[in-house]
Amino acid sequence: MMFSRRTRLRPEIEADRPFLRRLYTSTRQSEMALLPHWSEQEKDVFLEQQFRAQSTYYAAQFPEASFDVVELEGKAIGRLYVDRRDDEIRLIDIALLPEYRGRGLGGELMAEVLAEGESKGLRVRIHVEHNNPAMRLYQRLGFEKLEEQGVYWLLEWTPRGS
Repeated sequence: MMFSRRTRLRPEIEADRPFLRRLYTSTRQSEMALLPHWSEQEKDVFLEQQFRAQSTYYAAQFPEASFDVVELEGKAIGRLYVDRRDDEIRLIDIALLPEYRGRGLGGELMAEVLAEGESKGLRVRIHVEHNNPAMRLYQRLGFEKLEEQGVYWLLEWTPRGS
């Protein structure tokens, strides 16, 4: 399925696990850099545990969600996890490989999710870590902080006329 001008989404499959693990690891690199006393093997074991825990949590908490791989020209470059509920669209996770960040692709994906929210009259919510660089994008798109939940903010975008 086409999702934006340049990307397409497809449901993730078991064969995507190595890619998804690599993608997850790429989102944690700045944190791992803060642990110079850990060996690469220790970091790898930790990241594998965290990746499995996150995958298990998402599957259990969002059994009806769409877990999609983002492709560009047939190559897996990211993931987009969305839980479509009766009263909101919950953006569970969006991530792109580092070499595809900052090129407008994430903004295009977000614009499609917001267009869906607009067409259905549904708000869009996402949990974002306070220090996430994508926070600027979410603010630019009109998301507002609803509440602070530990290291996360719950952000909400509201369709026009709501």
